[in-house]
Amino acid sequence: MPTVQDPVNLAAKFEGIEAHWAPRIVGQYNDNDIRIVRVEGEFVWHTHEETDDLFLVLEGKIEIELRDRTVKLGPGELFVVPRGVEHRPVARHGEAKLLIIEPSGTANTGDHATATVATPI
Repeated sequence: MPTVQDPVNLAAKFEGIEAHWAPRIVGQYNDNDIRIVRVEGEFVWHTHEETDDLFLVLEGKIEIELRDRTVKLGPGELFVVPRGVEHRPVARHGEAKLLIIEPSGTANTGDHATATVATPI
């Protein structure tokens, strides 16, 4: 029988993260990781060939640069980048905190050779 987990306090989990662009796993469901990440500045252009990429802004502001437009997001807003679409997340206006949901094992850069490995916190 599955184990029922305790509630996750995202604010407390963020206190344990110092590095930017280094996702941490705070939960899992249906073979997906629920990840949180602090971001600031620019990330790398990348694609995910096998999965969509969901970004939910919890605090701050980010932009998701696509080759044909830029999507601006603030707290409480989310955006899904479809699989195979090249994109670059950017936090130009200071630090932002994000929640990201991805299949377990997904590389944050789209390439395991260059990815920051998401670890549980």
